[in-house]
Amino acid sequence: MEAIAKTRFVRISPRKLRLVCDLIKGKNIDHALSILEFTPKRGAKIIYKTLLSAVANARSQQNVDEDRLFVKHALADSGPTWKRSMMRAHMRTTPIFKRTSHLTVVVDERAA
Repeated sequence: MEAIAKTRFVRISPRKLRLVCDLIKGKNIDHALSILEFTPKRGAKIIYKTLLSAVANARSQQNVDEDRLFVKHALADSGPTWKRSMMRAHMRTTPIFKRTSHLTVVVDERAA
């Protein structure tokens, strides 16, 4: 049975989050947590917390064996973009896009 955890409006671009999401897809929970713990990317900390939340959701919703849990999906979709502008030479402006993300982590139990 699947358990889902979502983190929305994270202030990091989805492209940077997807790099870390690809590291943990299909891995066991213990292995995925250790990968995220030692990954020096900023998105690893965000995904680590969301993965722990998904495991807690699985534990509270149904009886699962935590040793058989694995990361079924880890998705980073784009959220709303904050649009800013910066003054440049000769009073021209340049657009600045501050991107946000919606992170979804799905854990499931492997068949015996």
